[in-house]
Amino acid sequence: MPRGDSQPMRYLFVHQNFPGQFRHVARALASRSGNEVLALTDEKNRQTLEGVPIARYKTPPAPPESLTASAATIVSRFTRGEAVARAMISLRERGATPDLVVGHPGWGELLLAREIFPSTPIVAHAEYYYRAEGGDVGFDPEFPGLSDGLRARLKAKNLPLLSALADATHAISPTAWQAACCPEAYRDDIEIIHEGIRTDLVTPKADAVFAVGDAGPLRFAAADEVLTFVNRNLEPLRGYHVFMRALPAILKARPEAHAVIVGGDRVSYGAPSPDGRSWKDVFLTEVRDRLPMDRVHFVGQLAYADFVSLMQVTRLHVYATYPFVLSWSMLEAMSAGALVLGSATAPVTEIIEHGRNGFLYEFFDGDALARQAIDALAHPERYAGVRAEARRTIVEAYDLQRICLPAWLDCLEDVATNGRRTRRPR
Repeated sequence: MPRGDSQPMRYLFVHQNFPGQFRHVARALASRSGNEVLALTDEKNRQTLEGVPIARYKTPPAPPESLTASAATIVSRFTRGEAVARAMISLRERGATPDLVVGHPGWGELLLAREIFPSTPIVAHAEYYYRAEGGDVGFDPEFPGLSDGLRARLKAKNLPLLSALADATHAISPTAWQAACCPEAYRDDIEIIHEGIRTDLVTPKADAVFAVGDAGPLRFAAADEVLTFVNRNLEPLRGYHVFMRALPAILKARPEAHAVIVGGDRVSYGAPSPDGRSWKDVFLTEVRDRLPMDRVHFVGQLAYADFVSLMQVTRLHVYATYPFVLSWSMLEAMSAGALVLGSATAPVTEIIEHGRNGFLYEFFDGDALARQAIDALAHPERYAGVRAEARRTIVEAYDLQRICLPAWLDCLEDVATNGRRTRRPR
């Protein structure tokens, strides 16, 4: 039954790595008088969020080794869904049935939510629906293409999101392209709301400094010729190979430039390399003999404050991705006033307009990447207006406090109060 707007609500957030995408909205809901906000997450996740009690479900066992990759994907998702369901039953038995469940369905956590709470509205985070054509799969001809086995595994990976979209009252996706990847039958129920960028914290700063190295560190400032590339992990899906192959030409043409490369050596999204080496080493080895390694700095994964400082000093930030989930780092770079050279792939092109608030290059065209990078490094004065437009784009469309968080709150409170989405999205 719908509840009055003045009544406090009980919200349940479900995410195996909580807070994830829900950090800001969960904290904001918890700060409102009378609301009860609870998070449900994997027992291995030890993160906390001020003001939000956290319950943990038992990590499900690994699927039997005898299963095919597709079957193992289904089993792992469903056993996780069952583990979450047991935790939800415990909440229900304690009289803690939520007024709204908000969850990320990708790992199977929402598979049984509707069965446990049949009358509770559910909002699903529709982050990515895998496609055999038109997405990340088969995009890069350098790596093994689509096979019948891969098609089966994509279907298996999509089943939790399909189930969630069928069960959910409403869904949220961060970009229009990510929403459009979902089956057409569900798109009318998907609202486009980005998680939001703290533009009050990630700002241009003329006197910012970024230090590299422990013993006698190099210190870079905005006047220095710094080129940056950032991934959670360095891998082809995020264009690391194209960037590394372009880097020798860039550093040869710009003898004072330094490249600062941020990211780990594991795999976040794509497949591991065939020989077991990290992708970082595979493509560094390919070009190492043509690189001045004293000007190439692999700094691993940075603390957030250090990442912001780096974006404040960079003269050019390169961001690339297959058609896939958009990284927050690109928007944060723009918020910091960085000049961004992005791959002309969805959903990058949803944000960057070539020549206005950034620049684009065709993903596989390393020569074009190098030419644009060399010019940007050589003539920073030409790009001051583009940097300003980059910042303006994020402030006007992706600011957390003024744009994105109010939209999230409006959506979730509307669905919790009325049992469905009744207000026209802002």
